[in-house]
Amino acid sequence: MFNPFKTLGDLKSMRDQAMKMQAALSQEEVVIEKNGVRVVMSGDQKIKELSIDGEEHYRVKEAIAEAIRKSQEIAAKKLTEISGGLQGLLGQGKQ
Repeated sequence: MFNPFKTLGDLKSMRDQAMKMQAALSQEEVVIEKNGVRVVMSGDQKIKELSIDGEEHYRVKEAIAEAIRKSQEIAAKKLTEISGGLQGLLGQGKQ
């Protein structure tokens, strides 16, 4: 028999794990220096620094950050479509 309370507990556990992973990723840092360009990005794909030939480029940094954010939104939307969203997770799509 389908137990919605167990499923909700499983969802909360998955959410908690995802939040822990997000926090851990935000503490990681990637530094790339190539051809006079320096990019510092956190593990959760947030640009911390962008400089070209030692000069900060805030407008470029903001544009790239927005592009990353939008691509992540698209990926999340597609993942939701593929997985059937919460209805699929809660067993509501089953007959």
